[in-house]
Amino acid sequence: MRLSNRIAIVTGAQQGIGAAICEAFGREGARVAVNWLDDAEAGARVAASCGGVAIQADIRTSAGRAHLQAETERLLGLPDILVCNAGIFPRAEFLELTEDTWDAVQDVNLKSTAFQTQLFARALVAAGRPGVAITMSSSAVRGDPRGAHYSASKAGLLGLTRAMALALAPHGIRVNAIAPGLTDTAQPRYGNTEDELAERVKTIPIARLGQPSDIAELACFLASEQSSWITGQVHHINGGLWMP
Repeated sequence: MRLSNRIAIVTGAQQGIGAAICEAFGREGARVAVNWLDDAEAGARVAASCGGVAIQADIRTSAGRAHLQAETERLLGLPDILVCNAGIFPRAEFLELTEDTWDAVQDVNLKSTAFQTQLFARALVAAGRPGVAITMSSSAVRGDPRGAHYSASKAGLLGLTRAMALALAPHGIRVNAIAPGLTDTAQPRYGNTEDELAERVKTIPIARLGQPSDIAELACFLASEQSSWITGQVHHINGGLWMP
């Protein structure tokens, strides 16, 4: 198994892509801290599916981020894999976008990723241990007319990923980004009808929605030693919709 004896934190893991990553990590031998926010039953279900532990933490706050790191260390040991999957996307037309909505999106999608990774990396550096951090950055390059705030946060993550990769490489910590395309989760259905979603699928060269398991398999590769010479990269997984 590719992740035997590894310990992972996955934020925003109570559903969708985060849950699939937890399950894949568990199958590959990792012990997983399943971060959930507002659905204890879902968090417990995901933890059971991967043989991990469910940890409630609001990563929008410094106290919540510190709690997640500390509880993982207490329950499982020092984590050496971090997947910053938590994100929000409240749709808003640009002309109607408020500063409160902008700030809320940056806090979850960008700020929490930076400072959760900082906590994770500080602990590894202090212990003299290597590790892997993975960020999630869709809609960073194509934009969205109802998501200027979301696209800006995800574009920021691309720069953050590269900067963290450069800063942490001397300590043996790799940082990469996954940029998923249209994936079969609840998220793309917010503000879209099934007919609208079907029309969007027609624009994908590989004519289907991505599955959470597609993204989870890539996360397993990036977390494993199979990718030991990869850092600071953005990995697009979108059925051919975007080809940089």
